[in-house]
Amino acid sequence: MPAIEVRPVSSRHERRVFLTFPWHVYRDDPIWVPPLIPERAKVIDPQRGVWFRRGSAELFVAWDHHTPVGTICAAEDPTTNQARSRRDCVFGFFECVPDESVARALIDTAAAWAREHDLDALYGPFNLDYEDGYGVLIEGRDRPPAVFCGHTPPYYRDLVEGYGFVPARGDNLAFAADLTRDTPALRRLTRLARRVRERSDILVRDADLGQWDSEVNRIHHLLNTALRHLPDFIPWQRDALDAMLRPFRDIADPELVLFAEIRGRTVGWFPGIPNLNEAFIRVDGLRHPWDFLRLWAALRHRPRCLAIKSVLVEPDLWDTGVSVLLFDEMVRRARAKGYSWLDLSLTSDDNPRTPVLAHHMGAQIYKRYRVYRKPLSPSSVS
Repeated sequence: MPAIEVRPVSSRHERRVFLTFPWHVYRDDPIWVPPLIPERAKVIDPQRGVWFRRGSAELFVAWDHHTPVGTICAAEDPTTNQARSRRDCVFGFFECVPDESVARALIDTAAAWAREHDLDALYGPFNLDYEDGYGVLIEGRDRPPAVFCGHTPPYYRDLVEGYGFVPARGDNLAFAADLTRDTPALRRLTRLARRVRERSDILVRDADLGQWDSEVNRIHHLLNTALRHLPDFIPWQRDALDAMLRPFRDIADPELVLFAEIRGRTVGWFPGIPNLNEAFIRVDGLRHPWDFLRLWAALRHRPRCLAIKSVLVEPDLWDTGVSVLLFDEMVRRARAKGYSWLDLSLTSDDNPRTPVLAHHMGAQIYKRYRVYRKPLSPSSVS
């Protein structure tokens, strides 16, 4: 077999190859949710992508003669590196046929890019976004991923770890909570919430989408205070948060995006959004004009799953019952609106709070993802 050639993306055609290559990997995978091509095209566009407001990136495609066999992106985020006193090269969009030589060629290319930019470690995979579809799937292949969660073939773990990567932090976990049964755990949650309501002045309110900027400011503050204790914490950028949340502004139900307040002070946030992946899995990534009609039809049906992407509580109020009230209120409202299960994702295995809360409400781990890191020596690739 001739040597694999990895080339930077430099034309419109190559950009399209980069965007659509995942279909070569996942075409026979029934639980893969194709990325939406229009959205992904925006992410990788230096003129439109949020990443490029603070950093740089380059896209690469691996070729075997004229056939694409893999993709990777190498990127630098100076703001985050400075905040964490690191010189990481973030790699992502790692997609590859099951061939170690292809994977090695791709990662070698990212490592070379890192050295050219005076970076000393590879960190990822992150697809130019620290929150959407990151990591390698380690376990959990019985159902499709929920919105903002990724999916990878089983052999990716061997390819990445075979190159010498090690886990960068605790695994990221997705929990599932069944709402169709009145379990002992949910009954206990209701009893605890009743006691908290009787003994505290915590108020749970709906989101006010008419005050969008103010609500995003509150979320931004909570993210950077409530999660600061986590290992490998990456401070949130306000513009990146707004860009992530804004697409959901028109579809979010304000009654399922909950804030907790104490005497007017916002102390908690618990957002539930419809699991749009139940619709996206049917529309082939919007690759063709008729796929938009399929999306319109799919969105007419309420998803079975409500996805909860974060539970944030001010650290000084962790033991006051704020989380209990938010969980109980969400369960009651989601049931009333016809949802049959909750996705709670993603939370870190290193997080001392959220996994415990999830278990208390009877939730079970159903997916596990892993982010990797590999230091780079100055003179050798691997």
